[in-house]
Amino acid sequence: MITPLHIVLFEPEIPPNTGNIARLCACTGCQLHLIHPLGFEITDKQLRRAGLDYWQYMDVQQHQNWHAARQSIGTERNWYGLSSKVETSYWDANFCAGDVLVFGPETRGLNAEVLADVQALTIPMRSDAPVRSLNLSSACSIVTFEALRQLKVQ
Repeated sequence: MITPLHIVLFEPEIPPNTGNIARLCACTGCQLHLIHPLGFEITDKQLRRAGLDYWQYMDVQQHQNWHAARQSIGTERNWYGLSSKVETSYWDANFCAGDVLVFGPETRGLNAEVLADVQALTIPMRSDAPVRSLNLSSACSIVTFEALRQLKVQ
């Protein structure tokens, strides 16, 4: 099976979010990449529980740092980073097969170094929202399924 998208979690912190995203990848055929340091052990019970028994159906790659991930995945691809601090909506992106979607750690988002290496996109929220952002696994699902819709992946 050809990988439609690469989902990159940069320094994820919360095991159930990563487990949910791993499950999303198992259901969609996307490849999951985890960039260290992780805020948990890969054997964490909550991580495993959130991914259910789907772990055998997913391709999870681990990278020691941002530069190792960029080199491994390939810089010739389109790299999109999601951030609540930018104006360009993910609705304005024209996703292609093999694109890379990068999501930051739950408590701080993507740092300046990572944002400088990607095309930054946001998920629009109401301007008077009393919260900073969506849950990581929710945000990942929203953008992943829009990209897959554009790719017409079933």
